Amino acid sequence: MNQVDIDGIFLELNHIPAPNGAEKGLAPLVFLHEGLGSVAMWRDWPRQLCAVTGREGWVYSRQGYGKSDTVENVRGEPQEHDSGRRSGRLLPDYMHREALDVLPKLLAKLGIQKPVLIGHSDGATIALLHATRHPVSACVVLAPHVMVEDVTVRSINEARHAYEAGDLRKPLSRYHDQVDVAFWQWNDIWLSDAFRSFDIRNECQAITAPLLAIQGLDDAYGTMAQIDDLVDAVPQALSLVIPQCRHSPHRDQPQIVNEAIAKFLRE
Repeated sequence: MNQVDIDGIFLELNHIPAPNGAEKGLAPLVFLHEGLGSVAMWRDWPRQLCAVTGREGWVYSRQGYGKSDTVENVRGEPQEHDSGRRSGRLLPDYMHREALDVLPKLLAKLGIQKPVLIGHSDGATIALLHATRHPVSACVVLAPHVMVEDVTVRSINEARHAYEAGDLRKPLSRYHDQVDVAFWQWNDIWLSDAFRSFDIRNECQAITAPLLAIQGLDDAYGTMAQIDDLVDAVPQALSLVIPQCRHSPHRDQPQIVNEAIAKFLRE
């Protein structure tokens, strides 16, 4: 397994070489996973997208996910340690911290100056936040969260019931070494009162890079307001709305998504 050291925290990392014969010098794709995601949770889609776009790719798991270092006392009081390690629950600014602290350090380690960010759900929000402050060649966001909606909270609460009393824990354990850490750090912050005011719509106005926003019409974790408000905030943004598609467009409609992203990056 490949790892990268970010301030003493080891993150799972996977590199996808560009396909044979690919054009030289194209910005690599950097994949940012969802709230319960990991390198493995993407399955083979990053490799498929690298193939159709002719680019190399980098995929990593955030702390507490996949095979990355764990978070101690994940449901306890949040604490920052001198080593840079954190423990306890996530704070409402956790996506800002990932976008503006961890991700820049990761890109510097990899020698990447202007990536194409490919983000899903929480990862899409992290991609948007990074693009407000740092140069990117382009940004592709699938099912982003630019604010908290009631439908999102309801679905995340249903996920909690499925994890505690249903069968959700077992399949998730295939993708995370510490499945309880992965689940609770995401679930607890999203269901907290402090997170209800999370809203990055004004911040997104600072994005100047090309942006493609993709939303499934049957998404149980967000409505079209997420995409509509994002396009209002970023005039150059393009949007793609996909019917018969839920919260993971790259899994529900991979051909449509791959073709749309490839066309977007060509143009």
